[in-house]
Amino acid sequence: MTPKRPAGADAFPGPAVERSATRQPDESSLYAALDLGTNSCRMLIARPTGSQFQVIDSFSKPVQLGLGLEASGRLSRQSMTRTVHALQVCRRKLETHGVQRMRLVATEACRRARNSRDFLRMIRRETGLPVEIIAAEEEARLAVISCAPLVSLRTEQLLVVDIGGGSTELVWIDLRDVEPADRPRAIMRLADSFARSGPGEARVVDWISVPLGVATLRDQFDDVEDDPARFALMSWQFEQMLENFTPYTTGARADDKFQIIGTSGTVTTVAASHLGLKRYDRTKVDGLSMTTAQIDRVIRNYLDLGPDGRRADPRIGRERHALIMSGAAILQTLMRVWPTNRLSVADRGLREGLLYAQMVRDGVLTPEGLRGVA
Repeated sequence: MTPKRPAGADAFPGPAVERSATRQPDESSLYAALDLGTNSCRMLIARPTGSQFQVIDSFSKPVQLGLGLEASGRLSRQSMTRTVHALQVCRRKLETHGVQRMRLVATEACRRARNSRDFLRMIRRETGLPVEIIAAEEEARLAVISCAPLVSLRTEQLLVVDIGGGSTELVWIDLRDVEPADRPRAIMRLADSFARSGPGEARVVDWISVPLGVATLRDQFDDVEDDPARFALMSWQFEQMLENFTPYTTGARADDKFQIIGTSGTVTTVAASHLGLKRYDRTKVDGLSMTTAQIDRVIRNYLDLGPDGRRADPRIGRERHALIMSGAAILQTLMRVWPTNRLSVADRGLREGLLYAQMVRDGVLTPEGLRGVA
């Protein structure tokens, strides 16, 4: 498959304990964002607070919507039924909180499936929810703006990586023309378009949506029994798909003013394993900086454990063990291609981007108060 690219040139973690409400908010100010991906159905309900938002309720369930899609090109009846049941839970949460402002989106599995339109009609009939399929570029933009608070004020070249279930989005951004204090806000201004230009603006050098995520890459090599060999093949296959990405073909160099931000269940799971967390804690993971050596050590440990050991490892979790090695292959490939000392871990992604975009559009969130990482 050819990666999706722009003209002219689809996270929260696996074993996470989701945030939930601890106080009664003003329901008139609530917003919702739902991400229906290849592997999971996830939703956040939040209200704006200054330049950020407070999560009031959340939902996350692995529905495996894309199971069998690689072979058949269609969403299976069983996968669609599982997903509709999860969406019915989401609808009840939305009704309980009286949420009126929402954006509910589907990504790579629905973009690729021949019967996705029939599926959307099924969702509307069974749940009443207005789920829409978004393009790969919008998915990439939303992932990027969700990471704005984690952008270092020292960063001049930024690579944001969103490893999804069915695809992986990479966006390379040049921030050299942006005043350091304005860099996080310049990232937020990319919400509407990657084609912004002019003095003081972030410049998107290139972006790509690789049609390989943790589920699709795993499925391609599911018949390879040798665990290390399968990992090596997945890494090789992913790198082959980067050949049309400009920073890959030009050999862009990483230095101390280069930052990689990784957002996905893979990245947060690797971080949780590094910290030895047997119960996931977002406050310890989001914003964590990991060295390449620390990432490699975790991945070597995963390989040493083997499939049975990974299944039993509480740091990985029952919902993530089958997908962690395909995600790790993608992550390790990126850290090798652009050798840098550190990765910034983001426990945020498409849902947060959807919330930011809605709140900024409505004028209820003030990005002027956004501060990056010193």
